Amino acid sequence: MGDAEIIPIGTRGKPGRGTGSAKPSSSARNLAGRPAAKPATAAETPSAHPSATPAPESAKPTVPQPRKAAAGPRKRTPAAEAPPVAPPAEEIALAAPVTGAGSVEVAPDHKNPTGGIPAVDWLAGFTGAAKETFGSEWEPRLAAFLAFLRRRLTGDYTVDEYGFDAEITQRFFMAAIRPVAEKWFRIEVRGVENIPTTGGALVVSNHSGTIPVDGLMTAVTIHDHAHRFLRPLGADLVFKLPIVSEMARKGGVTLACNEDAERMLSGGEIVGVWPEGFKGIGKPYSERYKLQRFGRGGFVSAAIRTGVPIIPTSVVGAEEIFPLVGNIPSLARLLGVPYIPITPFFPLLGPLGLVPLPSKWIIEFGEPIRTDEYDAGAAEDPMLVFNVTDQVRETIQSTLYSLLMQRKSVFS
Repeated sequence: MGDAEIIPIGTRGKPGRGTGSAKPSSSARNLAGRPAAKPATAAETPSAHPSATPAPESAKPTVPQPRKAAAGPRKRTPAAEAPPVAPPAEEIALAAPVTGAGSVEVAPDHKNPTGGIPAVDWLAGFTGAAKETFGSEWEPRLAAFLAFLRRRLTGDYTVDEYGFDAEITQRFFMAAIRPVAEKWFRIEVRGVENIPTTGGALVVSNHSGTIPVDGLMTAVTIHDHAHRFLRPLGADLVFKLPIVSEMARKGGVTLACNEDAERMLSGGEIVGVWPEGFKGIGKPYSERYKLQRFGRGGFVSAAIRTGVPIIPTSVVGAEEIFPLVGNIPSLARLLGVPYIPITPFFPLLGPLGLVPLPSKWIIEFGEPIRTDEYDAGAAEDPMLVFNVTDQVRETIQSTLYSLLMQRKSVFS
């Protein structure tokens, strides 16, 4: 028997071709058979509709009846009497009306209308983070900072006749200097009880360190231990620098002249003076802790005129922060500064050489030298002024030697 040619159904005897219609052909429909009848629902059953006409007996299909069990017929619950079953929650969500492109409209949650993290949880999280970062007293601190910011923006703050801003000094300058004094130099303070709690006083100290860091450390020490502001007397160069001059004014620095010094002392301020000047901070490392000349004793005249005590102050540790081994005088004259320092690390290491060495500091405030026992015209007596000046200098020098003998090493 030879090979039979297979002709696809519905091609009208032409293989490889269709009817060209989307509907199936009559031959395909005859082969597919009639579709199965839909099962009758409970609503379409004759029991649900009593008025419906029953089908004739001849039209009913003959269905073999099952045999009854000996125990009796089993009772079956009608479909109409079955209890309703609630659909699952997933079907309810899927059956919700669709609004927009692919979005499902869900009933809003009255407790959390945004559908995300509740605002109460956000507030609790921020509160916990603030307590963890700033401590339990973060709310008063935040309120104080906002009040400070409002005063600065509205101009509701006080600056005295010299440009001193006590609020800025306490909140920012002292806060920035304090970690250096406590953690880097580890300053040990002695004789703080010699600083008067009220009234004017003149703090006279030795000067060293290549850069006048000792003045800043003395100011923060008096503020933290005696709870008073130190009003330093600065040289002319301080007020010629563009940024430093403004910061110095706000920090309480005043030009070193007898008129301003006497006015502040009469007003009950604690004035700080470093009689060695640039000769003290610019001396070489080989002459460390050897006091230079104290000038003409103008600070003694101011103290005698106002009758305030003189407090000799000795600072040990500042000589080692920038060991001065050289100077460039020609470049210093060109730039208009007293000296250009050369240290073991500057300018060799560049800006890194400006980081001070962490030497151990000791600041001791000596016993006050009273000046209220002198007459009003004693300030015009040069011999008396010279003697008091020499007394202050010798007191500081002897205290420096004593502290150096007590110090174990430069850095401890």
